[in-house]
Amino acid sequence: MNVTRGFTGRPRVDDPGLPPGQYDAGDEWPVLSAEVTPELAPADWTFRVDGLVDEPRTWNWEQAHELPASAYEGDIHCVTSWSKFGVRFGGVSLDSFLNVVRPHVAATHAVAYSHTGYTTNLPLADLTGGRAWIAWEYDGRPLAPEHGGPARLLVPHLYFWKSAKWIAGIRLLDHDEPGFWEQNGYHARGNPWEEQRYTGD
Repeated sequence: MNVTRGFTGRPRVDDPGLPPGQYDAGDEWPVLSAEVTPELAPADWTFRVDGLVDEPRTWNWEQAHELPASAYEGDIHCVTSWSKFGVRFGGVSLDSFLNVVRPHVAATHAVAYSHTGYTTNLPLADLTGGRAWIAWEYDGRPLAPEHGGPARLLVPHLYFWKSAKWIAGIRLLDHDEPGFWEQNGYHARGNPWEEQRYTGD
């Protein structure tokens, strides 16, 4: 995916609900990916949490669905400047997975990785406390493959490149370890309200 400064899309709207430099995408949900969309069936999907945890664990599709269902309703924001209001995702809170594996006190960061090999880094604090989900539904329907289905990480308070598509796992670490876009000039955290788009922002 090629993304450059100056990508604008539609004209920006003066809306206090929009982070700085964003525009309202309306009914559109642009498809932007660093990789080719994989052919990944739910029956072949797995999700693993390991690293600095007491009990590393891998869930398959059925086992993940046995965890308490959780939903997110709100907004999402992409670093390419679009924002989408009033989205609805369904899945499981990441807290439910973490409660099973029991993170070590020393764990401060995480690397999320996809079935395609894509990676992105996040502070552990951005993944806990009801702030992140493993999502497999959008607007009451199965999440489309081009948007990360069968399941993606959802971290809606950060720019959307942090919400890794086709999520395969999360590794907990005691240090920050840059992922794909972070190694290529993007911000380590990606807070849209502070316009943390690029390294140095």
